[in-house]
Amino acid sequence: MAPADWGALVLLSMIWGGSFFFGKVAIAEIPPLTMVFARVTIGAAALFLIARLTGARLALDRRLAAEFALLALIANVVPFGLIAWSQQHIPSGLSSILNAATPLFTVLVAQAFTRDEKFTAGKLAGVALGFVGVAVMMGPALLGQLGGQHLAAQLAALGATVAYGFASVYGRRFRALPPLAVAMTQLAFSSLLLLPAVAAVDQPWRLPLPSPKVMGALAGLGVLSTGIAYILYFRILARNGATNISLVTFLVPVSAILLGALVLGEALEPHDAAGFALITLGLAAIDGRAWRWWRGG
Repeated sequence: MAPADWGALVLLSMIWGGSFFFGKVAIAEIPPLTMVFARVTIGAAALFLIARLTGARLALDRRLAAEFALLALIANVVPFGLIAWSQQHIPSGLSSILNAATPLFTVLVAQAFTRDEKFTAGKLAGVALGFVGVAVMMGPALLGQLGGQHLAAQLAALGATVAYGFASVYGRRFRALPPLAVAMTQLAFSSLLLLPAVAAVDQPWRLPLPSPKVMGALAGLGVLSTGIAYILYFRILARNGATNISLVTFLVPVSAILLGALVLGEALEPHDAAGFALITLGLAAIDGRAWRWWRGG
């Protein structure tokens, strides 16, 4: 990946890191299905406004519409729903650990369904190091919560990473299209797919009006952590492939902890430094340039 792409990946990790916080705030007052519907609808509306201002358009035929519907299902509807439900039962820190399994499943899906993103020793070693780094960074307290009475919620969060793996590989077919148009159309289809279920199950018009805090969290979740994030996501995916875009899940907890230290004055612990080091080694192994440079030297 080029330095600019690594920068975009770090920025995406910071934006997506906020989604766990926003989701945890919103789920306290809003049912999971309604929260997911609000997230994708707000995101789609924000991108529609940007598209109108910039003149971005996407002509849809029947085949392309069906492909977008499938992408919306595996990239948004299924994983967002699973994560939102799991956040009712497990802390956001544990969610981020489980979310870090995304590159593992992406590598497996890419091995099975692509010709140009096959296993390499560097990829496998990098994914393993990155996952261990996230676990070390989050600490034994959260790891000790694995299993137990909330196993179903943990499996749901893990199931979301499987869906993300398929979505990253499937999303490669849209790489010739403008990222803004792809992100907007995907979110619009997600909203349409969720609408009947939300109306039948939650009947949100009967729910109490959310508090200003929750309204703000929904705005952040929809506009920033969904709309803007997916523009970056599809730009990186088109340029670097499914495995590389999935690496953002290693960087999300790193960004959260560094922002806490820089903005809130939170102390960095020794296990944070150890986790950072393992994640850095993992990313370097996947990138491969350091290894090629060392062998060439």
